[in-house]
Amino acid sequence: MVQVPGAARRAAAFRRMRDARSSEVAEDYVELVGDLIAETGQARLTDLADCLGVAPATAAKVLQRLQRDGLVETRPYRSITLTDAGERMADASRERHRIVHEFLLALGVSPEIAEGDTEGIEHHVSPETLSLFQTMTERLRQAG
Repeated sequence: MVQVPGAARRAAAFRRMRDARSSEVAEDYVELVGDLIAETGQARLTDLADCLGVAPATAAKVLQRLQRDGLVETRPYRSITLTDAGERMADASRERHRIVHEFLLALGVSPEIAEGDTEGIEHHVSPETLSLFQTMTERLRQAG
């Protein structure tokens, strides 16, 4: 067997990315459910599908998984609600989004680009990097 330099480090990084991708959909859904409830008083399957640009059947499949994972509660002909665990996940996702977005804006990235880039970064950033984003945002604001 050939030893590849840095293989263990690379494998750990790939594993972290796979884990982030698997939670990305759940985070997007619970965050959107919370946002819809805050904005309109309810979150419906059709609203989720419309906002995410997916078919209602796709949204229903994801919601089943989220319910199985204890993040949402769904009942026929009723609004979707977040469990306590779902609320915590949505809050953490919103906070990561805020920190990444503010960091990109502090760097001088345009608001439109920062919003798009934030959606790509927020689910894949480590706690260490996120903390440094927050620290650097404060420094950049103080310097500017």
